[in-house]
Amino acid sequence: MSGENALDALIPENTALLLIDMQNAFVHDEGTLGVSGVDVKPAQATIEPVRRLAEAFRAAGLPVIWTKQVHLEADNARARKVLPSHTSKRKRVSALSGSWDAAFVEELADLADDPTYVVTKHRFGAFYETRLQSLLDMLGVRGLFVAGVTANACVETTLREAYLRDYDVVAVTDAIAAVRPEWTATAEAVWAHYLGVLATSDEVASWLERAATPRALQVHHLLLEAVDLDASVDFYTNVLGFTVRKREDFRDGRRLVVTHQGLGLTEGGTGAGGTLQHLCFSARDVDGLAGRARAAGHRIVRGPGPGPYGHTVYVADPDGHEIELVEVEPSTP
Repeated sequence: MSGENALDALIPENTALLLIDMQNAFVHDEGTLGVSGVDVKPAQATIEPVRRLAEAFRAAGLPVIWTKQVHLEADNARARKVLPSHTSKRKRVSALSGSWDAAFVEELADLADDPTYVVTKHRFGAFYETRLQSLLDMLGVRGLFVAGVTANACVETTLREAYLRDYDVVAVTDAIAAVRPEWTATAEAVWAHYLGVLATSDEVASWLERAATPRALQVHHLLLEAVDLDASVDFYTNVLGFTVRKREDFRDGRRLVVTHQGLGLTEGGTGAGGTLQHLCFSARDVDGLAGRARAAGHRIVRGPGPGPYGHTVYVADPDGHEIELVEVEPSTP
């Protein structure tokens, strides 16, 4: 699966943009790759889409994380190797600590301005012995959009590391460049088959625009009315293995049992296959959804306003079902 529509399965608040090694060493004509005979024009062509991506994610309030490759002139660990390393195939060791070579390219440096979101690495992979995993965990990230250089080394290693850690992975193809362009097609075929989804920067921008509009995201919880509440609780807990989170009175005085699995049970069923009391979705821009529903002629049952799970509105669907919409709290990059 690839392309624009596949991205709609992702919740933006759970995603981040990870930009790999957009540094002079790998992009600038006078950087290490350039002076070593590598054609860096494909890498330079990624600057514009990378900048657009970074600006779009920042505008959406989503994290933008930059990796910075840093080498030491005396690398005793690498010196143990008896076979040539990739650094020995260049005119010099790239991205030496503190050097111009290691700095971000001038066209992007102003966007990589927060040290919290710059991850220093010493090998190909952005996860390998870095703090990236902890940072993503703190941000609540489950999906990664990956771009940068170079495709077959640091980018691909990071894609594999992310996939092995069960992140949803999107490779932004026009914002990734290989050392040799003829390697690109094979790399992308492997990524699409094994590691994630391929998308262009335009497709990602369109996804961000769609995601910014008011919409329901996913089922939050379900409330069923039962004829015999005790029998239903016994079925869902002792037969299906649900666990009870709380027991309390519903707002109209009926008993209510809420499970950790997102199912609520209350009294009032008719016995004709059970009754759906209401369905709850997490949502983005509850006020916007309420306005859209009202403008379309649908009844607002109550709200928008504070609810048990956050800012909430209750809307009646065409069949009279009560649909609860709960605001998703945005991430704080």
